[in-house]
Amino acid sequence: MPITKKLKRTTKKMVDSRHMLKGITLASFLESTIVPVPLEAILIPLMQARREKLWSIALMATLGCVIGALFGYALGYYLFDLTGDWIINTFSDPEQFKQVSAKMEQQGFWFVLTLGIAPIPFQIAMLAAGATKYSLLLFLLATIIARSIRYFGLALAVYVAGDKAEALIRRYKTKAILALTVVVLLIWYITTLF
Repeated sequence: MPITKKLKRTTKKMVDSRHMLKGITLASFLESTIVPVPLEAILIPLMQARREKLWSIALMATLGCVIGALFGYALGYYLFDLTGDWIINTFSDPEQFKQVSAKMEQQGFWFVLTLGIAPIPFQIAMLAAGATKYSLLLFLLATIIARSIRYFGLALAVYVAGDKAEALIRRYKTKAILALTVVVLLIWYITTLF
């Protein structure tokens, strides 16, 4: 069975569950740590079905991701020497990890912020932040801002567009992510001038 059908079936079960918010937190944690499947596949239909919990869903998705980010950072910080090769080979490749580590050391906050907005696996950034001993406070701040933009942006789209949100997000997702990335890079560039 294709993964999208499984996700839709899981979403339908979750809609009426009294554990829906806990489930979203867990799903967000898993998405940010070990399951590189975008959470949007569950969040958008769930937000449309449970509009009265729209902002709570976004908050719990953000919280789950932040907890996952802390976990990934800790893995990189404490266990990278033991498990780093396995983790890199599972989620990436050594050359990509070297590039990410170099960017982490040079651009830290802005690099995490940019990766946190994009719907790409965030695991490599978390591990690189921990492995390079990047500031935990700045890492968390960038993660919270980036994932809040991502999840509360989805909630805002559902709030404004209602049942048409899923089609609009699917249609304009790439353009929106590109625009947000350009804005973040522009802000980063401006801050380097001062």
